[in-house]
Amino acid sequence: MIEHDLVTQLKAGCESAFRIIYHKYWSLVFNFTRLYISSPSEAEEVVQEVFVKFWEARHILDTDKPLKGFLFIITRNLIFNKFRRNFNEVNYKMTVLKGVSQSYEIEDDIEVNDLKLFIDKLIEELPIRQKEVFKLSREKNLTHHEISTLLSISEKTIERHITEAIKFIKKRMTQHYL
Repeated sequence: MIEHDLVTQLKAGCESAFRIIYHKYWSLVFNFTRLYISSPSEAEEVVQEVFVKFWEARHILDTDKPLKGFLFIITRNLIFNKFRRNFNEVNYKMTVLKGVSQSYEIEDDIEVNDLKLFIDKLIEELPIRQKEVFKLSREKNLTHHEISTLLSISEKTIERHITEAIKFIKKRMTQHYL
């Protein structure tokens, strides 16, 4: 079916036209989203939101313009909004942490420092590749995609390494504090 006809049907509220468009463009929108969002599940949430917005905005579609452009504008805006919300949330948390940290006493500083040293020691006990992936993620703040590219291993392997490292650290900390 020609895209022009699909858009005309979509503007009239045709759900089957929407399904055709959804299946045709889902992977393109998902792959575009993954360029900016490393978590596949978060990327899928964004894609779902894109198509909800697309359905809600179907009445303003121009039958003479490509759908791909409209979908990518919605996707871009949602990604930017997500980053803006995350940025604001991080700034808020940092402000709260600064306020709390100003009330620390010297004993608290010593405990925090001891905890950091203990965690650093645990990280050093990780297998070599797992430690490397964990440090790139947590200390260098690289995304799974960036680490995957850097180390030439799959993003699933990156996720597995980080998950296993966190499990190991949590388990050892629990044992230590019990």
